[in-house]
Amino acid sequence: MEWGAVFQVLGGVGLFLYGIKLMSEALQFAAGDRMRQLIGSLTKTPVRGVIIGAVVAMLIQSSSGTTVMTVSFVHAGLMSLEQAIGVIMGANIGTTITAQIVAFKIKNFALPVLGLGVLFVFLGTSKRQRYLGNGLVGFGLLFLGMQTMEASVSFLNDQKEIFVAFSRNPLLGLLAGTVVTMIVQASSATIGLTMALASQGLLGLEAALPILLGDNIGTTITAVLASLGSNRSAKQAAAAHVFFNVIGAFIFLSAFPLYFRIVSATSNDIGRQIANAHTIFNVTNTLLFIPFVKPYAWLIRKIVPSKESGLTIGPMYLDHKLLDASPAAAVDAVKLEILHMGDLAMSMLRFVRKAFVESDSKMIDEVEQTEKAVNEINRSISSYASEIWQRGLSSELSTVLGSYVNGVGDVERIGDHATNLMEMYEYKIDHCIEFSEVATNEFLRMFDAVDGAVRLSLESIRDEDLAKAFAVDKIEAEVDRMEKDIRKNHIHRLNKGDCSPMGGVVYIDIVSNLERVCDHAHNLSFIAQDIAKLHG
Repeated sequence: MEWGAVFQVLGGVGLFLYGIKLMSEALQFAAGDRMRQLIGSLTKTPVRGVIIGAVVAMLIQSSSGTTVMTVSFVHAGLMSLEQAIGVIMGANIGTTITAQIVAFKIKNFALPVLGLGVLFVFLGTSKRQRYLGNGLVGFGLLFLGMQTMEASVSFLNDQKEIFVAFSRNPLLGLLAGTVVTMIVQASSATIGLTMALASQGLLGLEAALPILLGDNIGTTITAVLASLGSNRSAKQAAAAHVFFNVIGAFIFLSAFPLYFRIVSATSNDIGRQIANAHTIFNVTNTLLFIPFVKPYAWLIRKIVPSKESGLTIGPMYLDHKLLDASPAAAVDAVKLEILHMGDLAMSMLRFVRKAFVESDSKMIDEVEQTEKAVNEINRSISSYASEIWQRGLSSELSTVLGSYVNGVGDVERIGDHATNLMEMYEYKIDHCIEFSEVATNEFLRMFDAVDGAVRLSLESIRDEDLAKAFAVDKIEAEVDRMEKDIRKNHIHRLNKGDCSPMGGVVYIDIVSNLERVCDHAHNLSFIAQDIAKLHG
């Protein structure tokens, strides 16, 4: 065996993969905040999921990366299994763009494009220009890797009987494609290598097609690995990806003569034929499955049944796999985690209300336990955001992430004020303090207004809704007015002897804490306003 040639092949694969990585980063940077919005949008129908999955896979140049994101969102409860299946189908289509690009005979331009990219990287005056340079370098490396692979596989000329065996036994080719792709965890690389072998006359189309079908099976290993350690929903999404590609591969294998004839008719160039075969397989497989998404999801749930129940403790959305798959998706995960944290803070306020209204002392423990969860999420978001910034972000995404991180402190402070309110409830009970009916009604009116401000501020972040953000402005002004009126009325009651001095101190502290909660809700509403400014 010629080890030098083997190392050349491996080097070519490495250049090819690194080129795809650089192109992916450049495309994601160019997409900026629009990428975050695209990934964060829920897919209401399988068709919309297919479109989003295809676009995201084209942007990040990886169906595996898109599927990792999808598995993470299913794990977090952001996507249902039916929605995830649509995205997975689309991701398989989107990733075929890489093979189509490679099939263009523009390898002679690899070095000039590479050189131009390097000039932008070193001489670019802005981050955008440097990312453009990285994209051009990635494009050049992609074709340089193909050239290296094509030039180095000639040592296999004496081993043609291996490739003839693939023609005679398609199952052997299917197995080879599956195993190699599982090892490198990148179907684009193995398809590129298949095209390199074919261009040198080592592989005929009849032998290449089963390998290509195996590539599509092998790429599902990434989703399987991503689901390890995740909940059953995430495992169901990974299983859906595996069975979708496996069933499709065997359908095409059973109709192999027809598949071969259709692909042969698309072009006279074998490289283009392989690229077209990849696209035909994934588009046709999606068209076959998409009318049966619901029954297919039912089948997957039977194969991988749900066994888990109960509440998720700690962060729900901060999946570290997203950091490498897509920083834009990781930013959206921070948004979702803030909303999760906000829901917990709201539940603390409602526990407090129940304690005061129903004299339910069980709520003391509920608030204490929930505060621990809020504090844990606060620390986790800060750490996760730091890791995102280390990956590098566009200016838009960096601004959005900064707004979210600033908002975390406000949510945490809402939880602190809820804890303060519960301590006042304990003091009130321990010292047998009673509020008058008038004072109680004023307190509850203010409480309901503050609760509405917190709810609307969180909804304004979730929906990026300016109308809801501005509604919080009005509530905050109304709560400030209520606080002044309550203080004035309270002094009047003290002067009349309707309220005890000790009870009065506790009551004013309650009102002050509620007013501060509303201030933090108001701060949260600025997040939606900041993001709206970015969108013009």
